[in-house]
Amino acid sequence: MHPLSDLEVVFHDNHLLVLHKPAGLLSQADETGDLDLLTLSKQWVKKTYKKPGQVYLGLVHRLDRPASGLMVLARTSKAAARLTRQFQARTPHKRYWALVEGELHGEGRWEDYLVKSGRVVSVVAQKNPKAKYAALRWRSVAVQDGTTLVAVSLETGRPHQIRVQFASRGYPLLGDLRYRATRPFDGQNLALHCYQLGLEHPTKREPMHWLHDAPASWAAWFAAQRRAQLVQAAAES
Repeated sequence: MHPLSDLEVVFHDNHLLVLHKPAGLLSQADETGDLDLLTLSKQWVKKTYKKPGQVYLGLVHRLDRPASGLMVLARTSKAAARLTRQFQARTPHKRYWALVEGELHGEGRWEDYLVKSGRVVSVVAQKNPKAKYAALRWRSVAVQDGTTLVAVSLETGRPHQIRVQFASRGYPLLGDLRYRATRPFDGQNLALHCYQLGLEHPTKREPMHWLHDAPASWAAWFAAQRRAQLVQAAAES
């Protein structure tokens, strides 16, 4: 499904490997036994750098399988430890695009309390003993044919957070049948893409920024607006 030749490497040096994860590809192996980004990336490093034996790569964050976008992997244990601390402190800058059902205008900040049960996350009351606090900021970019392109920044990193917080307010992501979507996206994935990633280089301590447009499955949706946002983000960084 995702052969090594299709692996899209955005940046690499002795400590970092930044990639674009396609929708449908696992971030790391699970019980399905399906191909995953971490395994593919180790194969890429082994081939590209002619590494003998086992290749080390540290997974410091994830994207949901049906989502796409930028991910960083650590090529050394030192980088993994330092990047992990960054992600735990919520200092990396990540922005997402979501295509949601309905017309959503303006911008806002949403707070909820979430509980994960099995493979589903639900919004619950704050007093629930298992509740985890979740917060995000969103801004409507454009509206077309009853669909809204939304730019999202997470303040917390809960499982399925963007999907659940939008669906609970009546704006499910296209293709997200698990959370009450009524419209498909590309037949198997959902319309969620991490288009911007910024962090401090783990050894150089310099700010690093990467941008990546949404995949071909988004072609019919807000192409001009996405390009404008990428240009603006590049100018700001």
